[in-house]
Amino acid sequence: MTGQEKSIARRGRSIGVLGLLLAGGVGIIASTQTWLTVVRADAGDPIVVAGADAMPLLAPLSLAVLALGAALALVGRVLRHVLAVLALAAGVLLAWWTAEILVAAPLSAVAPTVTQATGLAGGTAVADTIASIEPSAWPVIALVGWVILIFAAGFAVATAHRWRTGGRKYRTDGAPHAEHEGPVDAIDSWDDLSRGTDPTR
Repeated sequence: MTGQEKSIARRGRSIGVLGLLLAGGVGIIASTQTWLTVVRADAGDPIVVAGADAMPLLAPLSLAVLALGAALALVGRVLRHVLAVLALAAGVLLAWWTAEILVAAPLSAVAPTVTQATGLAGGTAVADTIASIEPSAWPVIALVGWVILIFAAGFAVATAHRWRTGGRKYRTDGAPHAEHEGPVDAIDSWDDLSRGTDPTR
């Protein structure tokens, strides 16, 4: 392994954790924003559809990704791989569903909101009410977040076996903390600071 590869491996935990947290945060924000605007055939006021309404699993899965990111910083080698694979699966699903909304704008993504706004139910009645469905920039932003999630989770899967053991401050065996070998990543720096140790020394 070259020196550059060793450096990437040492920073793998920071890249994986921060990537998951960033993608989860983007997903939570996106779930509250307008994803689709329905232009009505009867010339009524346009109907806006939030991300959480267009994709009901958007907010729950984004919260799950945040939780996985937080847990990834603390668990051992086996669980790192399990959590990273789960995050990767969530990223693939979210990217697929978001791309479908961007490309096809399916009726199912807007039907509940249209029914709530108009009182009309049933696929034919709802479809007759819709002249067009226009996506906003938020699905694109969310899709970028899922690409980051897939990359970070994939990187975590590939490098997790080389990470230093996380959560050393929770150890109860009384063993002294070992000196860091090589570059210190952001997670280790935070742990050191919380113990009152200067990680730059």
